[in-house]
Amino acid sequence: MKKTWSSLLESLQHAGKTLLAKLASRSTPSGSGGAGGTAGLANTGEGLQVNPLKSVGVKLFAIFFFCIVFFVLIVGLISYAKSKDVIQTKVADATEQTAIQAGQKLDLIYSTYEDLSMQIMLNEDLRKLVTELRTTEANTYNYMDLSRQITDKLNVYAFANKNIKSIHLLSEKGAGVGSSSNAAGGGSAAEQPWFKQIVEAGGQAVWLETSEKGYSQENVISSGASPSFALGRVLKSMTTNQITGVLLIEIKVEVIGDQMKQIDMGDGGSTIVISSSGNYVYNADQALLAKPNTLNLDKSALDKESGQLKTKDGQNQLVFYKSKINGWHLVGLMPVNELVKDAKVIFDITVAMAFGAMLIAIVIGYLLARMIGRPLIQLRNLMKEGEQGNLRVRMAVKGQDEIGQLSVSFNEMMEKITQLVQQTNVSAQEVLGTAGELSEASKKTAMSAKDIAVATEEIATGASSLAVESERGNELTHSIGMQMQSVVSANVIMGTAAGEVQTSSKQGITYMNELIGKTNETESMTRSMVEKVDNLKESTRSIVKILDVLGNISKQTNILSLNATIEAARAGAAGKGFMVVADEIRKLADQSRQSIAIVGQITEKIQNEIEETVQVLSKAYPIFQEQIASVKEADTIFKQVDAQMGGFIERLSEVTESISQLETSQLVLNESMTNVSAVAEESSATSQEVASLSTEQLSISNGLVRLSDKLEELSNSLKQSLSKFQV
Repeated sequence: MKKTWSSLLESLQHAGKTLLAKLASRSTPSGSGGAGGTAGLANTGEGLQVNPLKSVGVKLFAIFFFCIVFFVLIVGLISYAKSKDVIQTKVADATEQTAIQAGQKLDLIYSTYEDLSMQIMLNEDLRKLVTELRTTEANTYNYMDLSRQITDKLNVYAFANKNIKSIHLLSEKGAGVGSSSNAAGGGSAAEQPWFKQIVEAGGQAVWLETSEKGYSQENVISSGASPSFALGRVLKSMTTNQITGVLLIEIKVEVIGDQMKQIDMGDGGSTIVISSSGNYVYNADQALLAKPNTLNLDKSALDKESGQLKTKDGQNQLVFYKSKINGWHLVGLMPVNELVKDAKVIFDITVAMAFGAMLIAIVIGYLLARMIGRPLIQLRNLMKEGEQGNLRVRMAVKGQDEIGQLSVSFNEMMEKITQLVQQTNVSAQEVLGTAGELSEASKKTAMSAKDIAVATEEIATGASSLAVESERGNELTHSIGMQMQSVVSANVIMGTAAGEVQTSSKQGITYMNELIGKTNETESMTRSMVEKVDNLKESTRSIVKILDVLGNISKQTNILSLNATIEAARAGAAGKGFMVVADEIRKLADQSRQSIAIVGQITEKIQNEIEETVQVLSKAYPIFQEQIASVKEADTIFKQVDAQMGGFIERLSEVTESISQLETSQLVLNESMTNVSAVAEESSATSQEVASLSTEQLSISNGLVRLSDKLEELSNSLKQSLSKFQV
């Protein structure tokens, strides 16, 4: 058995390692792709190193594989141990009934010999001969003739029963009076313990345990050297109640052996009879007769009328019956190993089922790992690519379960983020172009301011030239105003788009919260289902207890029917009708026992199926926990997107504020140019005032150039931030 279990464990270990290595090689990411079809993590210049033993697929396979194999082995071993106990108990019960029946048959035989001794005692002719012999002088012809007549009477009883070895009649002093074995006597048996025991009984039947060479004493009785047990009784005078003789009936041990041969205790079993003092009355090995028993039992263990027990070393099962006639014990000895040898078939089936469960667990665990682990690994790789800036990744949707819904949500999220980045990229390009134009216009304005300064120095040469330049300045400021309006409109569009993205991310967070709530409800329902199945299991246990009670009732009914059969047999012809009724009761008891056994098997099968249901639900519970963790992780991603979009909106607000300041400066420039036109008309009179205004104009133009450069830097920064996204 140890070799079988070691080979089984080695096979399980080898199969587990092989499948784990295979799943680990499959779980290592070599690239990713979806509906959009991307190059994978290798294109980003960074590989994702993952410990295969920490993969979800490998963990699912390992848990499923080892749980199934472990529980199959546990159930098989428990079934094997339970079947051994049941078989041992049932066989012992059946053997106990056989022993009781054999013991009752022996009691009938013992009763027959007691009745025979009573007949001899009450034989009037024999009593007269004994009385006459007591008054006759010994060693006379009359004495010898009376002794011969007594022997003839005893021979009649001895020859009528072939199992009687001899019948002896002794005087109250132990001298031989007559014997059916033609024994010669001249000595006395008065000093023998058995003779004293018979005399002290005062007329009650006394059963003497087996003597190795019989109860024939040297010079008293000589009936052979074969072993025998005996029955003794005192003969008394009907008038004086004095002892007139001692009757000793020697019985062959074979009379017990014939009954013992009818009891089959299986291979290695035996049946023996033990006296109340613990010596062998009967044993198949005649060398042990009249010797103390070797059963290694306490004397108090056999005090009951019948029962079953084990030896102290636990190697043998005993069933016994205590005779109601002489107190001797009929003991059936059965080796425990022989009782439970039929249970080895269950052990072999358990080993075969363990191998079958191992193969099934490998296949189902592998499919389960592929069904759950691989989509999660693919989704993880796609998210990693999205983190690196590749927004073109998409997850292929292959089912309608939670993983399929998660894939759909991921694709929709990536689609919206892609649209947001595309729109932001377009807006950034427009802002960059507008900033370039504004910078160019600002530079031109600065150059014009310088020209105005030069013109103010030459204002005396002609106001007409200054008027033309002032008109040109008005046109430039008007163009700047138009461009500023365009920048403001583009900034408003960008703000609106950013708000929409933020709203979508918040809606995604709401959806994820609903998904978490539904997953928690599913978990609660699973837990409730486990509790209900546990309650059902308790109900089946109650049914098993009821079946045990019914089995005990059937067993008691069977015992009562056997007792009724025995009593009917004793009653003879008058009890034949009662014997038929008892036989029908016994048949009904057997049918009830078979029906109870079938119901017990069905109940045990239901209980095993309930156990398997609890195991499957217990395995599904950790999967729900992992699903909740994945959903919470996706919820965290949505919240990060929402936070980043909030920062982006703040930066757009800063750009809007800068553009507002630039628009204010443009209005100041426009007002200044109007003043320049007015001054040009009065240039000849107010040249100093025009020079002062030209200096102020130059300062404002330089400020405008700085603002244009700052706007261009912000546009370049926004462009660089968006350049890492691939759309």
